[in-house]
Amino acid sequence: MTQYYSTHPPKKTAVLVALATNHQNLEKAKEYLEELKFLATTMGVVTTKMFIQKAQAANVRSFVGKGKLAEISEFVKSRETDMVIFDDDLSPSQLRNLEEELDCKIYDRSLLILDIFLKRAKTSQARTQVELARYQYLLPRLTRLWTHLERQRGGTGTRGGAGEMEIETDRRVIRKQITVLKKKLDKIDRQAITQRKSRGNIVKVALVGYTNVGKSTIMKLLTKADVFVEDKLFATVDSTIRKVVINRIPFLLTDTVGFIRKLPHALVESFKSTLDDVRDADILMHVVDISHPSFEEQIKVVNDTLEELESLDKPTIVAFNKIDKLPDSLTVEGRENGTSAAYMASGIPASSNVYKVFISAVTKENISQLREILFREVKKIHMTVFPNYIPDKKIEF
Repeated sequence: MTQYYSTHPPKKTAVLVALATNHQNLEKAKEYLEELKFLATTMGVVTTKMFIQKAQAANVRSFVGKGKLAEISEFVKSRETDMVIFDDDLSPSQLRNLEEELDCKIYDRSLLILDIFLKRAKTSQARTQVELARYQYLLPRLTRLWTHLERQRGGTGTRGGAGEMEIETDRRVIRKQITVLKKKLDKIDRQAITQRKSRGNIVKVALVGYTNVGKSTIMKLLTKADVFVEDKLFATVDSTIRKVVINRIPFLLTDTVGFIRKLPHALVESFKSTLDDVRDADILMHVVDISHPSFEEQIKVVNDTLEELESLDKPTIVAFNKIDKLPDSLTVEGRENGTSAAYMASGIPASSNVYKVFISAVTKENISQLREILFREVKKIHMTVFPNYIPDKKIEF
């Protein structure tokens, strides 16, 4: 009998771990673990088990308590698990202790996000930004099992690996690489500033929102361009810019990287230059997944980031997307009242600069309404830049 073997390597497996504390109750911990599972899936990793421990705070030595750690260790070793992923950042000492106890690769949420960003970054700017953030995050966390980075001088490291002297050598290599990447990023940033200036007096609209809310799908609808769309977290890492013309009025539409809870600080810092597209925008289109059970919290995550970028007071169109996924029992009126209250409670002040519209990018429900609002707001700014411009009397989309 002929035997056929798959040419695809088996997927890596992971165990996920989270804490339920006074600051993060059990329900919220479960929700965050589901998001962490989605992150792992995006990375091509299969989740085999999820552990949650109730505790006042993280254990200083091992994140979880001794009993829970023994339970995790037993499962990991019985199933030959490739990695254990923790839903919060681990200190260097916690990482070392956990690797010694569990004898497998350890990830925390930040490192997983950084790896996904590196996998999905396409442009030189995005890859340089992510590599820099990743090196800065990993520098104090090198251990005997570290294989998170490709070695710059050959070899990839093996289990039971390098030893203290080799780790110190690796640290020197990484410090040198950080210096090189910073210089490279400075050069790329200067070029990006020149490119932004060359765009001239044209209205700029930036799509912002939590990851996987449908920004790229909406951009594809508005521009009719071939834009990459995928049901995974961080499908878009690089900013995508397209020119759009409605009734002879042109504007630039930019799809930016999605935000997420507990985004690594090093990554936020590195991506500040990419997020300059948000700072430079005349109008923001904030896309919200209204079908998500925690859409209010996602709105707050985005608004907090916009506030950090000093962009919260810009004219904003809030597109509540995925209304096709809402239960039929929820009326439009009830939906609008509920989301309006939630949006205002999420941190943005009541303002005449905020316009709300309820849409479905999949079924195209109310997309014409979204276009009308977008055209009206672009036209306001465009007429300020070009006061002698006379648009068509009839608006068609």
